[in-house]
Amino acid sequence: MNKTIALIPGDGIGPDVVAEAVHVLDAAAKKYGHSFSYKNVIAGGCAIDQFGEPLPKEQLDICLNADAALLGAVGGPKWDNVEPALRPEKALLGLRAGMKVYANLRPALMFPQLKAACPLKDDIVGDGLDILIVRELTGGIYFGDRGTSADGRTAWDTEKYTWEEIERIVRLGFEAARGRRKKLTVVDKANILNSSRLWRKVAETLAPEYSDVELNFLYIDNASMQLVRNPKQFDVIATSNMFGDILSDEASQITGSIGMLASASLGDGTGPGLYEPIHGSAPDIAGKDLANPLATILSAAMLLRYDFKAEAEAADIERAVRAVLDAGWRTGDIAGDAAAVKAAGKLVGTKRMGSLVVEALDA
Repeated sequence: MNKTIALIPGDGIGPDVVAEAVHVLDAAAKKYGHSFSYKNVIAGGCAIDQFGEPLPKEQLDICLNADAALLGAVGGPKWDNVEPALRPEKALLGLRAGMKVYANLRPALMFPQLKAACPLKDDIVGDGLDILIVRELTGGIYFGDRGTSADGRTAWDTEKYTWEEIERIVRLGFEAARGRRKKLTVVDKANILNSSRLWRKVAETLAPEYSDVELNFLYIDNASMQLVRNPKQFDVIATSNMFGDILSDEASQITGSIGMLASASLGDGTGPGLYEPIHGSAPDIAGKDLANPLATILSAAMLLRYDFKAEAEAADIERAVRAVLDAGWRTGDIAGDAAAVKAAGKLVGTKRMGSLVVEALDA
């Protein structure tokens, strides 16, 4: 297998963690007889500095011409005061829209080795958590009509969805649930929003095609509460762009560390997917060999699974990550009792953690 991967290191710790994911991808390629080549993409704050805009067309074109794209992180306080149209986050929206990746898969998986980092009581989380959030990515309020009045005293953002935009997300949720524990929860605000009532209508229309999957609905406020009250009730959650943004960050925290969670943004399969850790750019630790690269490494595993159909390779990387955690190795964000971990000689930085995963993959 010969594939080209677009690398979008971005800002802050993005270059640090992407570099380690590349080392792991190269190790997997060598082990399984593949060849991966890489094309660098400049996007986010660094693109503003170099080109005056967060995502130049020629940089997007590199992604479109690759077989998959791996993103680190974008943004940082350096660009807080640029005009809204030029904020680094516009690179994310531009990538998603330009690559036509409309579904974001965010697994909220609590690794048993990191259970102590979970803020919830043991009797709530039990033997672990495994929730998949399917978030709509290119519609809704983030892409709707918006504006500010001339006097600056009124502003608006519009939530708008079509049947087709909702159907492809809900159908993906049903399909994912069918391969898991066969329960799909659609999260909305149907007691208030017309757009949410359309989400319910679409889900109810599709439900007879998936009679083996239990379908239920929750309002966003109740769902947010239930995630901390009884997270084990959830299997797959399908929801809108904004609600998915909120719930996936909440879910990441109840698993113990945002530095462990990967994501995949997928389209209809005719173009490349976009893979990224869900954490931010953490500019305060950029370049200091402190960032946790595991979420990016696990995103690379998702890239192999979904875009390259390399299930064995993806599962092997995930096994290697578990082996490293089983051996007690930790970066600072997942160390728990950092002093004890350091005393045991198991506290490591970004580069060493990446090397440990490569060693485990080769074992």
